[in-house]
Order: sequence, then structure tokens, then C-alpha cells
Amino acid sequence: MKKILVMAALAICSFANAQKGTVLVGGNIGYSSEKAEYRFTESKSNEFSFSPKVGYQFHDNWTVGGEFTVSSSKNGFIGEEQKVNAFRAGAFVRYSVPLNQTFAVFADMGAGFQNQKVKNYENGLLDSKSKADGMYVGVTPALFINMKKGFGLNFSIGGLGYETLSYDNNGADVSKFYFNFGQTFNIGVSKNF
Repeated sequence: MKKILVMAALAICSFANAQKGTVLVGGNIGYSSEKAEYRFTESKSNEFSFSPKVGYQFHDNWTVGGEFTVSSSKNGFIGEEQKVNAFRAGAFVRYSVPLNQTFAVFADMGAGFQNQKVKNYENGLLDSKSKADGMYVGVTPALFINMKKGFGLNFSIGGLGYETLSYDNNGADVSKFYFNFGQTFNIGVSKNF
């Protein structure tokens, strides 16, 4: 039994040490589409997002790097449509704990700047547009599965965060706190070089 425990400990340590000094490249791609039919009307919603990140693992358990997200969504119902383009750029810190050679758990904490542009259309004509700037901060725990040669899959089921948006031209100031564990499911891909 002692030999098995020693071998398991060595395997975990070798996995952790193999990652130190590497560059992490990863990210998520998301798409959602929703169609709802009401009594006399129908609404449609489409959203696409792309969220890459690059970091340097300077310690067995710690990675620091940059992240950004671009997203575009379109919502509409009869005669009206809203288009939203959003951008986020910031930094993240990741703390990882290897469980064995295949699995590890980690938590990412990210913070940065965000921007959003909204255009509202009525009967195909531009009705109004607005722009907002703000900040975000969030913590996301996740599971890493090492597939082969540093390639891995990341799974998360939500997180905790706070964000603000301040709209121009005396528009609204919006702040949002979220705690969405179990309400979202994300799959990402990463590679250590």
C-alpha cells in the first residue's frame, strides 16, 4: 500500500512540475439561439461569443495572463430588432491543483475593462444607438481533463462575479452581481506549450 501511495505522489508531482514554465493557450467559443412564440408575435435571439486567453505558468500551481472576449447578439420580434456588440479585455490569475495525471481542478480570477455598443432598429431603420463602458471581475472554478501532450478540456458550471456598465449621453449606470453555479455549462480547450 505504501508503494502505491508513493508512486501516486510521484505521479502527481511529476504532472505538476511538467507544467511549470509553460505557456497556456486556451479559450471558449459559445453560441446560443432562442425562438419564442407568443399569442400574436414571435421573438428570436442569437448570440455568439469568442473568449481566448494566454498565460504563463510561473509556478507549479500558478498561472497569470491576459484574456479577452468578443460577442455579438441579435434580439428581435415583429418590426423591432436590437444588435449588441460587446468586448472585454483584462487579466487573469489561475490557481491549479492536480488530482492525478489526468484530472486537475482550478479557479480563474479575471478582471478588466468592458465595452458594449447597442443599436435598436424599428421596421429596418436605425432608431437609436448607445455605447457603454465599464469593468468586470469574476471567479470561475473548473475541472481540467488532460487529453494528451498538454491538450486538455476545461469544464465549468458557473461562477461568481460583478460588472458595471455606464451608458453615454446621460444613460443608465448598470451594475450586476451574479452567482450562477449550476445555471451555466461551459466547455473550453487549452494547450500547454
